[in-house]
Amino acid sequence: MAIYTALTKKDIAKVADEFALGDLVSFAGIKNGSVNTHYLIETKRGRYFAKIDEVKSEIEVKQELDLLFHLRKQNFPCLQPLKSKTGRFHLEAQNKCLTVSKFLEGAELAVEVINLTHLNALGHALANLHLIGRSYKKGIDNRFGFNRIVSIYRDVRRQLPTHLKSIVRVLDDEFTYLENYLDNNLPKGIIHGDLFADNVKFKGNRLTGVMDFEAACRGKLIYDLATAVNALCFLGNRYQIDRFEALISGYESLRPLSLPEWDSFPNELRFSALRFTITRIKDFYLRGTDDSQRVYKDFKEFYDRLLILRREKNGGMEDILLAMATGYDYRKYQKSKPSK
Repeated sequence: MAIYTALTKKDIAKVADEFALGDLVSFAGIKNGSVNTHYLIETKRGRYFAKIDEVKSEIEVKQELDLLFHLRKQNFPCLQPLKSKTGRFHLEAQNKCLTVSKFLEGAELAVEVINLTHLNALGHALANLHLIGRSYKKGIDNRFGFNRIVSIYRDVRRQLPTHLKSIVRVLDDEFTYLENYLDNNLPKGIIHGDLFADNVKFKGNRLTGVMDFEAACRGKLIYDLATAVNALCFLGNRYQIDRFEALISGYESLRPLSLPEWDSFPNELRFSALRFTITRIKDFYLRGTDDSQRVYKDFKEFYDRLLILRREKNGGMEDILLAMATGYDYRKYQKSKPSK
């Protein structure tokens, strides 16, 4: 969420009229995020989100909407897109697609405020999304798969200044490593792809909503969980084992991980950290944008995670690896011996 497309009061009033939201009371742009423009609209009937897709085509917007409709039918707590008076779910705004959803109640919590109960609920919700996704048969291309990130990096690498050459060496080496060790024969399905603290809402300890399905696609389920670990279990410059265990416990209460997934977990953590390092370089470091438009996100936050995951820097990775090594219950997968 950010503010790239400026809308006037007149524009917002037209949106409120088109979607029958009621008389406009106030509106404000939201600076969080990096890709799309969001406005919070308040009318006499309530509060709503207006989203302008800055990069997706109309077809891609329709795919995201279709997924949200499917999830809502299964009672997943995501945004509920609204239909306009003309029966459409999106309008044109400066040659881009604009959609409107009901405001999700609850509060976005900073990572350091999210507690173990919250993390358990988040793990449970992510597993629920993966299970619901089994019944969604339509394909959504992964815009942030390994090959796509390689392509982005090639473009980014040419633009990086020479004083970052030590970082470039690490990134080059990481791509070479992951190309040989990422396992593509793992369970796949619908993934969120971006489960960060600012994409979820809580009332007390209860999860009330999961937002921002911008990166949702068909991908590896373990990658989705790895991204959640990188986003939510890293605090105080290190991975926190109690947070990791709470998230995993919530997830496995619905969907136990297989042995291949446990084995691949460390590499998926590394790829997730690499992915967000590269996209933050592209979207923030190399993209000159007025600070009034969005909150700056430093790529070095995920580069530091990558160094820890590569075991080149201290930061709790040993505890995580031990938890992974002991987290898989081999007995569940042993064939039972016939009774004598």
